[in-house]
Amino acid sequence: MKSTFLLTATLAAFAVQTQAQTTTTAPTLRAPADQIATKKGPLTVQPITHGSVVFTWNGKTIYVDPYGGAEAYAGLAAPDVILITDIHGDHLDPKTLASLSVGKALMVVPKAVADKLPAEYQAQVRILGNRQQLDTLGMKVSAIAMYNLPEAADAMHTKGRGNGYVLNLGGKNVYLSGDTEDIAEMRALKGIDVAFVCMNLPYTMDVNQAAQGVLAFKPGIVYPYHYRGQSGLSDVDAFKKSVNIANKKIEVRLRNWYPAAK
Repeated sequence: MKSTFLLTATLAAFAVQTQAQTTTTAPTLRAPADQIATKKGPLTVQPITHGSVVFTWNGKTIYVDPYGGAEAYAGLAAPDVILITDIHGDHLDPKTLASLSVGKALMVVPKAVADKLPAEYQAQVRILGNRQQLDTLGMKVSAIAMYNLPEAADAMHTKGRGNGYVLNLGGKNVYLSGDTEDIAEMRALKGIDVAFVCMNLPYTMDVNQAAQGVLAFKPGIVYPYHYRGQSGLSDVDAFKKSVNIANKKIEVRLRNWYPAAK
């Protein structure tokens, strides 16, 4: 009887301990990472949420528009480079920045973002305007225009305020649209291997606009991202269908950028 009691107590204690470990070490809810081959090793693409993504390449970690709180980045390496596209809170999120280990990161941002960053980050900032470039850490960063159409002073995204980016990583060109519509600057892109393209009304463009823009510049791979709008999530399946009916060579990768959405 005594041994049975001790066994029961031991098993109960083990169950409590296991439950505690499960609670404290449970993996963050994220879409699985992808890998894309480059001349300098694999580029790892880790979707985070909305317009946020983390790249790991050549021993460096790049955060794009870090947003969503520290929990969204649990288990990921601290950034070497942070790219921020715009001043809105789903791109420039001081609370998330403050919760992460960003003290050694180079922050590449447009001037409007630099003007709003807390003073503690100013020494880390490199300002890029549209059409400007930066070579750093073995990669090239080019700032691309992003804005609403028709152009207007009261638009949610005015021309020149924010940046899309093209990164050259080991011979692969990676385009990040930021908040844009189907603008001429996006359509004129050449040699894009991987593209991240937004589609969320009323802030950027609808699914059809996004598809037509992608068909114009013909990336090898495209990820629909930043697709949450006022009416919920955009129909990314319809985007994929529209693109591939017109061009089967473009690989549309659908990933869950909103794993916590119900």
